[in-house]
Amino acid sequence: MTTDSKIWVSELNSRPDIRSVFRGEPVRFYDTTLRDGEQTVGVVLSPQQKVEIARKLDELGVSRIEAGFPRVSAEDAEAIQLMQKEKLNAELWGFSRAVNADVEELVRLRLLASVIEAPTSEIKLKAYGMSQDDVLRRVSAAISFAKQNRIKVAFFAVDGTRTELGFLKKTYLAALEAGASEVVVVDTIGACGPEAAEFLVREACKWVGPDVPVHWHGHNDFGMATACAVAAVRGGASWIQGTINGMGERAGNADICEIALALRCLYAVPVALDLTKVREVSRAVAEASGYTLDAWKPLVGENLFMRESGAVATQFHIPEAIEPYSSELVSAQRRIVLGKKSGPDSVDLKARELGLAIASEQRASILAAIKKQAIAKRRVLTDEEFRRIVTNPGGGD
Repeated sequence: MTTDSKIWVSELNSRPDIRSVFRGEPVRFYDTTLRDGEQTVGVVLSPQQKVEIARKLDELGVSRIEAGFPRVSAEDAEAIQLMQKEKLNAELWGFSRAVNADVEELVRLRLLASVIEAPTSEIKLKAYGMSQDDVLRRVSAAISFAKQNRIKVAFFAVDGTRTELGFLKKTYLAALEAGASEVVVVDTIGACGPEAAEFLVREACKWVGPDVPVHWHGHNDFGMATACAVAAVRGGASWIQGTINGMGERAGNADICEIALALRCLYAVPVALDLTKVREVSRAVAEASGYTLDAWKPLVGENLFMRESGAVATQFHIPEAIEPYSSELVSAQRRIVLGKKSGPDSVDLKARELGLAIASEQRASILAAIKKQAIAKRRVLTDEEFRRIVTNPGGGD
């Protein structure tokens, strides 16, 4: 059942045919919360908020931070300049289309690295009114210009997962010939399942050779972003791109922290991310962005280590019986809460937590009062409401 003292997952994940396909090197994370994440409908982050989030991402252990798209946003340019004054361990990356004017803005800001994107699928080329030859010319010109200005480039093939494989390969090789040092396999609209993601990443790794890092950039339109990212690592991706909380357009981007947790806990793959910092960073980003997370969201949800059910409360003293990994792994607090579904053990555990003495003959009336109030209020009770019930089990609210 267990891989170490804080992880209690199925031993089936350890089968040699599963583990053997993962490489031993740590998977690293390229965070695009400040660019792709800000494309979440209704989210606007100020330059100072972006700097504060960048600090949090750096503490989390993110290796690369995509600081913004400066050619199309003066505020992004300002944020980048502020970030450059910070003593961050993470590399700062820009974002650019395969357009020389975009690259010129990177040069002005003295950014040393950037993604450079171009559409590659037929449907995207039609939407932009471009031909395959147009794409190849633009990619070669923009990347060559970036290289002349000593900017490290990862080529980002927009809608790559819906691109004809022969042309995708041709574009990647043209980008590398022009001076790109890395490539990104991009599932722009979340159109891949895990099997397809693994296949395409493995093909890309063959095309570009063992010395060229391959990234995966996925979206969550079918709720498969984490699974696809894990599959991409199986296929040979050494970098995963995504956001905090999975924020982004439509159903969002891949959530880098969920992916790190899955790789670490399910497959024992080393990750360059501090899981103990995740919940803190998640809260900070959500607060700055003005949205509320689902209480049941993996890794960061409020409910993950909170127990109301009486049947589960009887096992609360054995975490591995009711949880797949320890709360300590992610610096979360385990709690009993009281409500409609609570049982006698729930009452005892909460009383012990709050230092309250309850006689055995009082338990039934206290539990009945808890259930009655929880049903009336349509929620769990606060600690103060529980204290009042203990003081006066038969009284009103």
